[in-house]
Amino acid sequence: MKIVYCGDLSLGGTCRMRLNALASLGHAVKGVDTTSNDSTSRRLVGRILRRMGWEPDFADSNRALLRATEDNRPELVWIDKGLCISPSTLKQIRAYGSRLLHYSPDCMTNHKNQSKQFLQGVPLYDLHVTTKSYNVAERLAMGAKEVLFVNNAYCASVHQPIIISADERKKYGGIVGFIGAFERQRAQTIWYLVRNGISVRVWGSGWKTWHCWHRNPLLTVEHVSLWNNEYVKAICSFDINLGFLRKVNRDTQTTRSVEIPACAAFLMAERTNEHQQLFREGCEAEYFDSNEELLTKCRLYIAHPERRLSIAAAGRARCVSEDYSYAAHVDRALMAVGAQKMNIQAQ
Repeated sequence: MKIVYCGDLSLGGTCRMRLNALASLGHAVKGVDTTSNDSTSRRLVGRILRRMGWEPDFADSNRALLRATEDNRPELVWIDKGLCISPSTLKQIRAYGSRLLHYSPDCMTNHKNQSKQFLQGVPLYDLHVTTKSYNVAERLAMGAKEVLFVNNAYCASVHQPIIISADERKKYGGIVGFIGAFERQRAQTIWYLVRNGISVRVWGSGWKTWHCWHRNPLLTVEHVSLWNNEYVKAICSFDINLGFLRKVNRDTQTTRSVEIPACAAFLMAERTNEHQQLFREGCEAEYFDSNEELLTKCRLYIAHPERRLSIAAAGRARCVSEDYSYAAHVDRALMAVGAQKMNIQAQ
């Protein structure tokens, strides 16, 4: 099938992983990148436009998307978090006979993840795909024709078990680790662990101000975001990987929820029904509801590495047996949008 895929195609991002998954299934995929190298003046203009509700298109993505659609005449145009894609562009794509799919790993009812272009274009897509179960009814209420919920997934070529050297463990890992951006509740929980004798290492952005006021020999904060192989090396270098949820997105699972077990690493995540459906508690992952429960379980699994390793291996096996990969993930979306059926009929 011919597919035009539009989104942030930065190396290491999940958007590119989904594009590659489509290609791995044998589809002819043409990528349109929405990322741009913004100058200082562009960043200023962008902030002003966003305050007004508009998403700037500095990469000229609308023009590139229309050109790619006209040149390739795809059965499907897949748009990943299309905040800058205008309704007029979507209408022209539909005029070419292509079906439209919108995918987002974020909560699109959160105003920070919206734009006037996106909101006006919601009814024009044949299918919206979301990793937020609660977004299904909300997106329908916004005017969506059809909405599909899918769990988070992992990239089979990236998120896999790797052997970590002593030097790599020293560089990336430790006893307990978290990879992700700062949020106050995350920081409070990490500080609770540290104050109770647990060594924690953090990788990610937004921690500098908080870290200035929270110093402890057991706390290490690396003010760097990790991607691709470095991300996997860090996951595999921690005895325990914390799986915090993003409260502003009302998360019940995140990409880490699947990526960590896929690396055969030990996941200690906040307890939710969706987490428990993905991985059996105490067998394929571990969960907690409170700081006290987290501390107790950290102490338990630090003292019993054999149990920790057994759970991590079982988590990896569940990812493989249930096929939580992006290849299965995107294939399900294609079936839902009817693009595969349409392609077969066209032949």
